[in-house]
Amino acid sequence: MSNSSRTIAEVLGCLADGSITIVDLSRPLGENTPVIGLPPEFAQSPGFTREQISKYDERGPGWYWNIIHVGEHTGTHFDAPAHWVTGKDLPENTLDKIPARKMIAPVCVIDASKESAADHDFLLTPEFVETWELTHGRIAAGSWVLMRTDWSKRTDTDDFLNIKEDGAHSPGPSVDCIRLLVERGVAGFGTETVGTDAGQAHLFDPMFPCHHLIHQAGKFGLASLCNLDQLPATGAMLITAPMKIVDGSGSPVRVFAITPS
Repeated sequence: MSNSSRTIAEVLGCLADGSITIVDLSRPLGENTPVIGLPPEFAQSPGFTREQISKYDERGPGWYWNIIHVGEHTGTHFDAPAHWVTGKDLPENTLDKIPARKMIAPVCVIDASKESAADHDFLLTPEFVETWELTHGRIAAGSWVLMRTDWSKRTDTDDFLNIKEDGAHSPGPSVDCIRLLVERGVAGFGTETVGTDAGQAHLFDPMFPCHHLIHQAGKFGLASLCNLDQLPATGAMLITAPMKIVDGSGSPVRVFAITPS
């Protein structure tokens, strides 16, 4: 048996004996899934809807299936580089062009849950990241960085979106934080909020820096994640498998983490 075969066998054995765990980081996708809203002058992404084709009846006696209608960036979803104008001309920028090997990567979880509870507009900064690195080590190139805020525990849609008169208020990364992560060569950046940027990121320069800078660098985004409190700061592996949509800018996704029990 080759070394790689032994490694795979060891992983399967660890799954069987419970010494490693699969953590589901995806929110259920349904008619009540919150969707990001844009100013009224822009086209809006629809919520999830479905139409029944048949359900063990005269339309199909032995089977059940539905037609679904959903925006690419709904619920727990994956952002490809082509999602933003800064990534529109890059190679491998749509879902059908991204190599499958890039869907599996180590993950770093930066816990900013206490700060986000105290300040709904909390921003992850380079200083916060570098302080985290003093304890957990430098973020390795090719790693996902996920910002834990416990925002996914807000089960009420209004509370989750947290929209006020001046727009949404939710935590996210600062401009300089994203610049640092791009310099680190990360695979991508993920959040528990409805999008990868802070709620007030339309006021930043550049606007929506995670979208602007991450996708400009050919990196990926993950939004509306959950259960980040079940992951270690380092040492887990992330599996992200969006639908292979031709020219797709993104997709609802089932995200898993393989982590020591």
